[in-house]
This record gives sequence, structure tokens and C-alpha cells, in this order.
Amino acid sequence: MEEKERELRPQSGGHDVDMTRGGVFKHILMFSLPLLAGNLFQQMYNMVDTWVVGNFVSDAAFSAVGTVTPIVNMLIGSFMGLSSGAGVVISQYYGARRDDRVSDAVHTSLVLTAVLTVAFTAIGLLMTPSMLRLMKTPDEVFPESRAYLTIYFAGMIGLMFYNMGAAILRAVGDSRRPFYFLVVAAVLNTGLDLLFVIKFHWGVRGVAYATIIAQGVSAVLTMAVLFRARSSIRVSLSKLRIHLDLLGQIIRVGIPAALQMAVTAFSNVFVQSYINQFGKECMGGWTAYTKMDQLIFLPMQSISLAATTFVGQNLGSGQPHRAKQGVRASLAMAAAVTVAVSALVIAAAPQLVTFFIDQDKSPEVVEYGALFLRRLTPFYVLCCVNQIYAGALRGAGDSKAPMFIMLGSFVVFRQLYLYLVSHFVSNTILPLAMGYPAGWLVCSVLTLIYYHIRGLGHRSLAESREKNASAG
Repeated sequence: MEEKERELRPQSGGHDVDMTRGGVFKHILMFSLPLLAGNLFQQMYNMVDTWVVGNFVSDAAFSAVGTVTPIVNMLIGSFMGLSSGAGVVISQYYGARRDDRVSDAVHTSLVLTAVLTVAFTAIGLLMTPSMLRLMKTPDEVFPESRAYLTIYFAGMIGLMFYNMGAAILRAVGDSRRPFYFLVVAAVLNTGLDLLFVIKFHWGVRGVAYATIIAQGVSAVLTMAVLFRARSSIRVSLSKLRIHLDLLGQIIRVGIPAALQMAVTAFSNVFVQSYINQFGKECMGGWTAYTKMDQLIFLPMQSISLAATTFVGQNLGSGQPHRAKQGVRASLAMAAAVTVAVSALVIAAAPQLVTFFIDQDKSPEVVEYGALFLRRLTPFYVLCCVNQIYAGALRGAGDSKAPMFIMLGSFVVFRQLYLYLVSHFVSNTILPLAMGYPAGWLVCSVLTLIYYHIRGLGHRSLAESREKNASAG
């Protein structure tokens, strides 16, 4: 009967994927590939911005666009955490075949997005000057950084609705259409960057406008799919309301993830302040490194998101053993890809940096960037453990433990490390930069220990809620 019910379940034009049956490795691979490709195109937003200003504007503009990343990530990361909470709730109800609850969760998530868009836009605009000063942004870079952030936050509605819409689609196994929409947006962003900077000479403001326009297009495409869907994720204006019980579930899963991402990004503001004291050449090299850093992380992050959806659906369907199989497959896949990518980055470090900046014009920037890539990249394989296991735990509805572990490792430990090294060991750039892999190691060890002690649990969110209601 159950197998027949699965076969007859309405699909969203064949795009939804039921991960509760079929090959484990195949499901994770097929989900991860379009997600990885989509994330690559999403990273192109800022990378193309950086490349355009680095080659057609100035070194100051290059540093300005690159060094605002911690501020952008702080607010965007907090919303991404909340959207992941919505995705976990939706994926578990989808796995449990509670289509009515899936629909209610979708509409609750979108109303929450609208409210948070207003709040985050206001917060971003108000905090921009003080955050730039907190990072000790040099005077020659400050005006350009402020201009970029002001435009970015004023137009962040597109980014927020795209990310929530994509989280909804991915929760039901559809990672392809979010990828298609990012391809469109990335191509549009590239064309507008070149038009606004080379033709119109708008500088940093031009790349900021190009970014928010492209993000707006991706949001429109994603929302159009949800309004026209033929399954439980279909959006109807008459159903847009907050369901308090589902909002509570989303918040319980999403808030810890949001806090972890936001506070970790905030701690990187202080890390950036240590980097900024070495001058704009070092800032430029660090900017180039951080762009490659984001690309190296993408495979493991994409596979981690696949693990979250896989675990969520399978726990929702009452298959904890299958969920654990997915975690093991995800870890093996992430480690293999990360080692291969890291080897390529180390071998081609100077050439990768010169993609962003002309070596003849700024040889010091290229030297710094290559140094960071060669010294830090060998340690990225450590991150596979904390990324995959944290994703799996969130899929099980346990987002508090990953939050505490990551905050302790990436915020408390890393800031303590930077203070001690800068004051008592060596206030030079390379020992300070090694605070990143040191934090990765601590986080992976603690996550691994917790996972093997706690496991994934055996009840979905829906089952836990029903048990609590019965007990009450």
C-alpha cells in the first residue's frame, strides 16, 4: 500500500524527488550536481564584481568589493539559516507524506521572508558605516565599500526570496530549477557588470546595481515556479498566512543555524580587521584568497545540503538506518572532491590570483594571494567532517549542537587564537591566517564526537510534536 501511495503521489512536473527509496549514492550525487553548479553560478555574482573592478576600476575598488564580504555574510547568513529551518520542516513532512502540512509550511515560510526582508534591509543600511569602521577599513577604501553595501542592502529582497524559494524546492528534492535560475542570473549579472562599468563608468556602484538586478530576476523565476507548481508546494495568495505551530518548528531549527552563520560571519569582521592592518596590498591578496576559498567550500557545502534533505526525508518516512547510509556516502563524496580541488588550487595558486588582479600592476597583491592559497588550502579536507555531519544533524532537526560547536570553534576559539598569536607569538600575516585551519580542526573533532554520541535520533519533527501533544 505504501509503495502504491508513493507512485500515485502528485509530482511538480516531474521535478520533485522522493529520496526515501532508490540508490542512496545516486540520490545524493544527482541532487548535489545541480546544486553545486548553481552555487558556482551564485558565487559568480561577487567574483565577477571583483574581477570587473579589479581590472577596469582600481585597486581600492577591488579591495572595497572584496572586504565587505563578512558584513554581507553576517545578515545574509542569518536568513540562510532560517531558510534551512524551513527546508528541514518541509522535507520531513514531505517524507511523511503530509501534503497539507507541506503546503502550510511553504506559505508560512514566504510570509516570514516578507517580514524579514523589511527588517534585514533596514538593519543592513543602518549598520553599514559602523561595521566598516569596526573592520578598520582604510580611508581610501571606505567610500567605495559604503557605496557598494548601501546599494546591496537596499536591493536584497531578490536574494532573500530566491533563497527561500530555492530552499522550498530543494526540500522536495528539486535542485535543478534553482540551478537553471542562477545560470540566468549569473549571465545577466556578468553582462550588466560590463555594461555599467566599462560603458557607463559607474565603478563600484555599477557592479552593485548589476548584482541586485540579477538577484531580483532569479527571485521572480523561482516564485513563478512555486505559483505554478502542481504539488503540495504550490503557492496561493489566499493561503499566505502564518501557521504558528509550523513557525515554531521553523524557528526551533532555523534560529540556531541563523545565529551560527550570523555570529560566525560577525567574527570574520574582526578577522578582517587583523588583515586590514597590513595594508591594501595584503587586503587585496586576502580578497583574492577568499574568492577561491568560497569555491573550494562549494562541493562540500552542496553535498552537505544534499545530506540535509536526504536525512530529513528519510527520518520523516521512518528510515533512520537509510538516513545514516546517506551521511556516510556524503562524507566520502565530499572528501574525495575536496582533495582533488585542493590539489588543483595549490598547483595553480598564482594563476588563480591573477584572474582577479593584473600581476604587472599589483605584484604584491598576487604574492599575498598565492601565499594564502598555498598555505591554507591543504587543510580544507578537515571541513568535510563538520560540514557533512552538521548538515545531517540539521536534517534531523538538531541544529542547536552544530550551532554551539561552530560558534565555539569559529568565534570563541578563533578570536582567542588571533589575540594570543598577535600579542605573544608573532604579529605577522601567516601565523594569523592559520587561525582558519586551526578553527576547522577544532570544529571537526567536536562535531565528530557529538555525532557518534548523539546520532541522528529516530523521530521526525512531526512525530516529536505528536508525541508531545499526546503527553500533554
